[in-house]
Amino acid sequence: MTSANTAKGTNIRTDASLLKLSDLIQQRSEKNAALEESAASVRGDIDSLAQRDNGSTKAEAAKLRALERTAGTTALSGPAVSVTLNDAPPNATASPGYPDPQPNDLVIHQQDLQAVVNALWQGGAKGVKVMDQRLISTSAVRCVGNTLILQGRVYSPPYKITAVGDPDALRRALDASPAIQNYLLYVQAYGLGWKVDEQGAATLPGYSGAVDLHYAEPVK
Repeated sequence: MTSANTAKGTNIRTDASLLKLSDLIQQRSEKNAALEESAASVRGDIDSLAQRDNGSTKAEAAKLRALERTAGTTALSGPAVSVTLNDAPPNATASPGYPDPQPNDLVIHQQDLQAVVNALWQGGAKGVKVMDQRLISTSAVRCVGNTLILQGRVYSPPYKITAVGDPDALRRALDASPAIQNYLLYVQAYGLGWKVDEQGAATLPGYSGAVDLHYAEPVK
């Protein structure tokens, strides 16, 4: 009765409504990206003016550059390893000896992305990029449904994660991760995507978003 009263003779589960929501999410994601680029440009101008006008010493300027590198706000270049994760093909079936897949068996989950990122950090990565965004200490790799939401922007698979560091150490860390070993079972069973490449020299962009910490406060 509730559904009937709400619908009033119309279809309340239309594809059009889902399409509008998807379009809105994509528009907001693109707007966030444009705002981040604009903010990064303005921040660069401010930094240039501050360095010119504050009379800082060479030692202070060097200390600032070191802090910026540590915080991930400047570009980072070096030998790199990339990992690409992807959903299983639409017509995926179970390999011999495995049970028929459930829907959740065929898509990339938040813990899969987090496992790769954590392994790369554990392998001594000097910097990590997910898709086209640099990760910093406050970055959160979160999935909603089958999409990734990272720092206000939305991405769909395939997901590419790139780390700058010692390629051999990074590969060893990936191979040693129990979470990744579990993921590779699903790769074998249902055809989830897994690709590891050494990229030679790569450049990760500097993080350009806000660096302020946001936290909950108790209600008074």
